[in-house]
Amino acid sequence: MVFRFGHKGPRGAMGLGCACCSAEAQAATARVNGELSRRGMLACTAASIAGLGLPDLATAQTTRAPAAAPPATLLTNLRLFDGSSASLRAGVSVLVRGDKVADIVASALAPPEGARVIDCGGRTLMPGLIDAHWHTMMASMPLGVLMTADVGYIHLAAAAEAERTLMRGFTTVRDLGGPSFALKRAIDGGMIVGPRIYPCGAMISQTGGHGDFRNRWEVPRAGAEQSRAEVLGAAALADSPDDVRRRTREQLMLGATQIKLTAGGGIASDYDPIDVLQFQPEEIRAAVEAAANWGTYVATHVYTANGIRRCVEAGVKCIEHGQLADEDAVRMMADRGVRWCLQPFLREMNPYVDRMAPDRLAKWESVWAGTDRSYDLAKRRNMPIGWGSDLLFEPDQTARQGAWLAVTRRWFTPAQALKMATSDNAAILAMSGPRNPYDGKLGVIEKDALADMLLVDGDPLSSLDLVADPERNFRMIMKGGRIHKNTL
Repeated sequence: MVFRFGHKGPRGAMGLGCACCSAEAQAATARVNGELSRRGMLACTAASIAGLGLPDLATAQTTRAPAAAPPATLLTNLRLFDGSSASLRAGVSVLVRGDKVADIVASALAPPEGARVIDCGGRTLMPGLIDAHWHTMMASMPLGVLMTADVGYIHLAAAAEAERTLMRGFTTVRDLGGPSFALKRAIDGGMIVGPRIYPCGAMISQTGGHGDFRNRWEVPRAGAEQSRAEVLGAAALADSPDDVRRRTREQLMLGATQIKLTAGGGIASDYDPIDVLQFQPEEIRAAVEAAANWGTYVATHVYTANGIRRCVEAGVKCIEHGQLADEDAVRMMADRGVRWCLQPFLREMNPYVDRMAPDRLAKWESVWAGTDRSYDLAKRRNMPIGWGSDLLFEPDQTARQGAWLAVTRRWFTPAQALKMATSDNAAILAMSGPRNPYDGKLGVIEKDALADMLLVDGDPLSSLDLVADPERNFRMIMKGGRIHKNTL
């Protein structure tokens, strides 16, 4: 994960600890909040929303909230990519009732009474895209803003970005670190517009690990005092099996659908070389066992072959990144059914190369070199891998989310790439078992699947680049049977 808390580079040093996080300051804040009038709260909220480009409170319901879904929607005159086939099906109609696909018929279908009928004009209908490595709370603003803004502003900015994410065609994201629980609840409740979220909550890290974003002056830790990243819910430090077990259970209590552990060095973290191993095997097993007790799994940030082997032996079910894997590590993942969520990290996709400090650039160079090799190893083992963009702290880059999928044409056919970002990613989401918050299949268009669908102006199985320009090429975006965009 490209995580840069405490990064000291072209943008300068960022501090994490501050007096505003003290118990006294938090108590004072609580008292002030308790004295605010309802009118004052609404005024402050309206001002914050206006700064983020959202509608004011008086018009929010009419300009943003999707219309209630009709009893049924019939989509006709389309070509269908169902999320798993390698070719399009023509001459079919798709019937949606409520939030699910009710039927797919290979002929004209008489619309049910009261149904909305949409002539798709021969365009391609496909499942909504899934980003399996996203950071909902960290994609919308630079690190300096994130670390200095009040929590309310952070959540409002994340809500605005959530709508933009959906408008890029990503109807579901797996959040791999950050306090996205409240935003998920607001989206699921229809208060705001955004993708389905599978949250991890705070990433769990050892001291000095990839998720330890304290400044040097904050070491050693003073008793139970938390760093800014911990206060925000972005990270949780743990240094024993009991600590890891406790932090895992806390995130599950808050609503995590899966657990994120940082089990190796990172590119953007300041203190840990990329080759280091993090967490002892017994600490990783503590998280795995605690998650398994809740019916779900652990995903680990790790790049190296040694780190991958340690995680897999401890029972981890999903490896994030892994660009420094070797054949033995990939064989172990394949033999044990471990999912591999890769990101297409390439030098040409990074616009900030010229501004990187030498030590950070050296880390990136090793990962860039390993990306081609990793995809090749996965393909040779015929592993079903996942795709994620891992975009964060660079709000000008989030609009390129689809371009990060399109670049996978370097290794895959368009059909393979789209399957990876739909049904293959959905299989990773389903690993959350009983913690899965959504009733229905994702990543496919088939009977009884959730009606998350895109209507594409063109054939994405011929040109994957269509997903890189969603504003122009996605003519309709449906999530759960509700149409959020329709430019037909």
